[in-house]
Amino acid sequence: MNRLLLLLTVMFGTALTVGLWIPFKALVAQELLELAWAESQARQIETRPWPWADTWPVARLSLPELGQSMIVLDGAHGESLAFGPGQVLGNAAGPGPVVIAGHRDTHFTSLRHLEAGSELKLQTRSGKWYRYRVNSIRVVDSRYEQIDTARLDDHTLLLVTCYPFDSLDSRGPLRYLVQATSEPVTAAADGNDPLQIDTVAGL
Repeated sequence: MNRLLLLLTVMFGTALTVGLWIPFKALVAQELLELAWAESQARQIETRPWPWADTWPVARLSLPELGQSMIVLDGAHGESLAFGPGQVLGNAAGPGPVVIAGHRDTHFTSLRHLEAGSELKLQTRSGKWYRYRVNSIRVVDSRYEQIDTARLDDHTLLLVTCYPFDSLDSRGPLRYLVQATSEPVTAAADGNDPLQIDTVAGL
């Protein structure tokens, strides 16, 4: 009986430790990202949030209507998607469109609450904010459609995540696209190659 009680206690303790470790790790990571972003802006240099990081903050994305703000990291790979949305293409300062990808069950889960007309804001390292207005939301199948960045307007912000939001399959082919447009600015055309939507699988 004592051995059973000890086993149950150990199992409970392990489950509790693992359960608390994940949110603790996420909380610490967010603090480090905030510090790295602040230093990036202050010194105008790429600042890694921790020494072994394979990414760094490049922007801040704000969803004012939802009261949400998040640090955007460079690239849509490894740590960039584990700890925040990743900038796949572009820079709000331009020229050219900006494409940001994120996980549907963490940072980009709130995209489901956006609608046409919703406001988005993107801050660059210089501290300047760019405002966007959502003009379309759609679901595409990455097996049959690409994001042709050459056809996106220079003033476009495109947010990409997997769909459906509550699916248990993290590698499904469907993508949820939120497209927004900023106030027109003078920018040279950018001949980017089409971006394969399936390169952001498992969002």
